[in-house]
Amino acid sequence: MKEENKSRRNFIKSAAVATAAFTIVPRFVLGGKGFLAPSDKLYIAGVGAGGKGYSDLQNFYKTGKANIAFLCDVDDRRSAQSRADYPQAKYYKDWRELLDKESKNFDAVSVSTPDHNHAITTLAAMQLGKHVYVQKPLTHDIYESHILGEAAKRYKVVTQMGNQGASNDGVRQMKEWYNAGLLGDVHTIYCWTNRPVWPQGIPWPSPASAIPKELDWNLWLGTAPQKEYVDKLVPFNWRGWWDYGTGALGDMGCHLMEGPFTVLNLKNPETVEASVGSVYVDEFKRGYFPESCPPSSHVILGFPELSANRPKVKLHWMDGGIQPERPEELGAGESFGDGGNGMLFIGTKGKMMADTYNLNARLLPLSKNTEVFVPQTLKRVEGQMDGHYGQWVDACIAGYGKNELSSPFEKAVPLTEALLIANLAIRAHDVGVKTNDKTTYPGRNLKLLWDSKAMKVTNFDEVNQFVKRQYREGWNLTM
Repeated sequence: MKEENKSRRNFIKSAAVATAAFTIVPRFVLGGKGFLAPSDKLYIAGVGAGGKGYSDLQNFYKTGKANIAFLCDVDDRRSAQSRADYPQAKYYKDWRELLDKESKNFDAVSVSTPDHNHAITTLAAMQLGKHVYVQKPLTHDIYESHILGEAAKRYKVVTQMGNQGASNDGVRQMKEWYNAGLLGDVHTIYCWTNRPVWPQGIPWPSPASAIPKELDWNLWLGTAPQKEYVDKLVPFNWRGWWDYGTGALGDMGCHLMEGPFTVLNLKNPETVEASVGSVYVDEFKRGYFPESCPPSSHVILGFPELSANRPKVKLHWMDGGIQPERPEELGAGESFGDGGNGMLFIGTKGKMMADTYNLNARLLPLSKNTEVFVPQTLKRVEGQMDGHYGQWVDACIAGYGKNELSSPFEKAVPLTEALLIANLAIRAHDVGVKTNDKTTYPGRNLKLLWDSKAMKVTNFDEVNQFVKRQYREGWNLTM
């Protein structure tokens, strides 16, 4: 264990003992809702306390302005570290019970569950007037994203999606270069990743073992269809299954596509097409497993002209190790992106690229970075990626509408919807259409046309079943 973690844990335990006789009292109880005391802190309930949820809670705590008041996790194994680090935080397994019993005792909710339970948890918190920080992708499907966007307007709470690269200097530097005209009209963008690093393109495994006693499997399933527990799905491999995850796009799209969205003000693609990799079952037959995301994909999103200064844009998404052709301006020994991941902007006058999280932004050829000076016009976020957490905490304390945020739902919704629209083109490959006792797969050959207002694909209705999935009985998303 690191010494700093030991010291922090000892401090928390000592503080817990010293204040054991007191009840947690959040800021709005002290002086009425909206009251702000000079020494006030934000009281946070963490739904999803292991893995990324654990690191999120650490980052909130490190701001010195947040108290971790409650913890919630369906798996006692995953939450063990958080419960040890924050012994003063009351622990729940069911987030519904937490919200029902403790809503007067915290200000904000951090949601770090698997994708399929993001929306239902987040909406319930917002309806109680709680500020929300939600891990990426914001939601599992497009309809959910639309609902959360509407909820943000209605309930007027502070929102932030956990794509922390949105607070890095790199995206602001790239926007300044673009605004200064160094690239001319950007018409093509490539985003690529080495994900998935979990199994995809495989058949659903047979039940392998009993449900661990520490795991509430029913609560983990939440909105997803009822299925038997299978080994290794929890806590990581769920990402490769459509019932729970959103594949490589869901895992990395909000990190890699955020830069292009912010720089070019992208919204509402009008076309999407995809090619996907498949798994060979044997030397004669390819395997297609519609429950599982494919092992690799190449998706092209077409965005309409925004203005005379922003023509149509094609954004290429590549995963599973597929990468675009190296730009001619990049030397043979110079890294393309960060190796496994990156983004490349191609304009009529120039090119630029960056790594994951908008890190290491640079013009091409690299010599330009020492030759060109563009004045700083955009405010930076103190602490950059770590500052993404502090920015949200400060905004919650200040109150709705007071502070600027890097990834509020206003920005997170169109970004999330774009990558989920890309997933529609991927899933179209496995939609069989039966005609005269023969099954064909027309979605594999189509460019899908997307109507953002109607929230549907207009030329292949069969794929619209994935715009809004059916929740398991007993789970509802209601505004």
